[in-house]
This record gives sequence, structure tokens and C-alpha cells, in this order.
Amino acid sequence: MISTFEELPDIDAANVVRCARVLLRRPLLRADGPDGDLLPMIYRQRAPLQDVFSGLLGYRLVVERRFARLYKSGPGEDAGRGVESLSPRGYAYFALTLAALTGIGRQVLLSRLVSDVRAAAAEAEIEVADDPADRRALTAALRHLVALGVITETEGSVTAESAAEALITIDTDMLGQLVAGPLAEANDPQQLVELASAAGPRRIEHAVRRKLIEDPVVLYADLPPEQASWLREHVINESRLLERFFGLVGEARAEGVVVCDPEDYLTDLAFPGPGTVARIALLALPELLDRGEPDSAGRHPVSWQDFADVCQDLVDSYPSAWSRQATEDHQNLVRSVIDLLGRLVLLRESDGSWLLSPAAHRWLPQPDATPAQQQRESEPPAPEPPGWSLFDEMEEAQR
Repeated sequence: MISTFEELPDIDAANVVRCARVLLRRPLLRADGPDGDLLPMIYRQRAPLQDVFSGLLGYRLVVERRFARLYKSGPGEDAGRGVESLSPRGYAYFALTLAALTGIGRQVLLSRLVSDVRAAAAEAEIEVADDPADRRALTAALRHLVALGVITETEGSVTAESAAEALITIDTDMLGQLVAGPLAEANDPQQLVELASAAGPRRIEHAVRRKLIEDPVVLYADLPPEQASWLREHVINESRLLERFFGLVGEARAEGVVVCDPEDYLTDLAFPGPGTVARIALLALPELLDRGEPDSAGRHPVSWQDFADVCQDLVDSYPSAWSRQATEDHQNLVRSVIDLLGRLVLLRESDGSWLLSPAAHRWLPQPDATPAQQQRESEPPAPEPPGWSLFDEMEEAQR
């Protein structure tokens, strides 16, 4: 399928898979950032990597000596993929900052940049309030640009203090590679989102494969009919491709496909996890799955009241097991559990309630052994008859 990959020696092919995994996790990779030590290898293997991403996923890959940029599809209507430090207001400031940076040059004072960002907001008819919450949102957007390597704090630092000053250096090459959507083709923000999340040249094939790569659970019921039909027909071959080119393991089930990373490198949200919210979410799953009959796709309907009751039962039953800060506001605890399960793609909203994915059955508790087995294991072994030899049975068979 990928001619340049097929011609590689085994060692080089393994390196391409390793580089592909790094680019999936860090689509904007720079030499001085996390995993930046692999950039020279990515540069050497750029031809097969570009073929793998374009052929299998319809993604464009740009590789320079200082950075590599994988243009992945946007999340579209999926709100579960994003930067946790950025609120909706923070994302608005992030976009406004990009607009302001395009006409500034290579260096600018922080105060000038903030002034230009607020001017851009006024031009876009976005209300700006110079209060602590607003300054935190703008600071979060600027800090994210620092983390991406687009801007550098040459003197001073970016803080939420309005009186603080700093000299900012802009990496114009990185800035030009940041926006994934085709700005020239979009007439408004909604169209830009739609174009950025559109399927690749091989529409159904690329659309389904992108879902398998990006989402841990893909249910047939959640796909358009033509995509669901294609995946059912090609599920075995797709599982092989995922493992061969990206080191992922696909598990086909009646309801859909679960994709796992044995090394957990591409796992951005581990579950089960530490903390009160994660542990309550895990322990709530068995009871929630028993609350209602599953639909034809194996999804269990649950309501807010179901979540509230189950969470309250767990808090009351094990009061010393939880963080007091996490459980003192019960409504906030329920919202946090719902949000976590949603980000894990185990829960989706439907007409004011929620549908719990059949993949939630993976975390149901299983006994280590049946009582009979445990009893037999606990009993001491019967003593061997006197004079019994390991070879007696063999000798009897030879007679």
C-alpha cells in the first residue's frame, strides 16, 4: 500500500513507526521541545512518513530541520479534544493573538501585544472586560503559545499582572505553520471548523481511519451508515494497519472497535486513574450499567439523577476514602464524573440525558477465582502414597 515504507529495511521501518507515533502525539514538534531528539530521525525518514500519513489518513506532513508539523483534522463538533488550560474565552484570545501576531514582526513588548489583541477583539465585536478572569484567559492563551514555541519570553515573563512587562520574540516560521484549517477558503469561523474537520481525499476510508486513530472507542451506531458499513467490511484489515504503521491494537466487537496503545504513549487520558473523581467514576460504572436496558447498539441510557444517586451512595458508603474538597459540593462532583466519562468517550449526551457506551463493560469488576477454586487452592496438597515414583505410571504403560 505504501511503496516507500514497503521498501525499507526492518530497522528503518520500525523507526518510521516510532516517528509516526511521536507525530500523532505531538503534531507540532520542535527540536527544543518534548521528544525533540527524534526530529533528526523524522527528517531522515520524511519521505516514507509523508507517504504513510497522506496515504492512510489524508494528513499533510511538513518537515524542516527545526520542526515538523503534522496537519491533523480538526475535532469538528467534538468538544472533548482540547487544551485543558484554555477555557472558551481562552480559545477566543488564542485566535485573536494569532491574528495580532501576523502583523507585528519578530519582537514586541507584552503591553503592545495585549493592546493589539484587545483591538482585534473590538474589531471582531467581542466584548473585553479588563478583570482578573479576563486577564487569566489571555495569559493562558499566551502561555500556550510559549509552550508551542511560537513565542519566546526574551526578557521578563508572561503573567496575569497587568503592570508586568516583557519582551516577546515571535518565531514567524512556526507561526505560519500553526493554523491547520484553510483560512483562504473559509468565509466565516463555522465554515473554517467544517473545512478543518473534513475527511481526506479517500473520504470514507480516511474519515473512519482518523476516528480509529484519534478515538479509543468507535461504535458503529455513532458512524454514518456508509462509514459503519465500510468499517464492518474492513475491520480485520484496519486492525492490522493500525498495528503495523502506528503500533496500536484494535479489538473488534459486535458494537464497534476499541483501540488500545500497549505502551500508553498515545493515551492522553489514563483510566482508571488517581483522584476522587476518577475512582468514583470507575466504581459508579457497574451500578449505572444496571440502571436501564441497553438500546439496539448496546448503549445504556442514564440520567442526571442516576449519576447523583450512585455518586451519593459511594460517598456515603466510604466517607473516609474521598477527598473532602472533591465531595463537599455534590452537584460539582456529579458534573466532574460526567465530564470525565465524556472525555473518555464512554458517555455521550442525548436529548437531555446520556448514553453510556458498551465499552464501559471493560471496567466491570471480575472475581479472581470462583469460591470452589479458591477453596481448592487453599487446601494443602494430598500426601503422595509411600513408595510412589514419578516413573511408575510410565512403567505401567510399558508393560
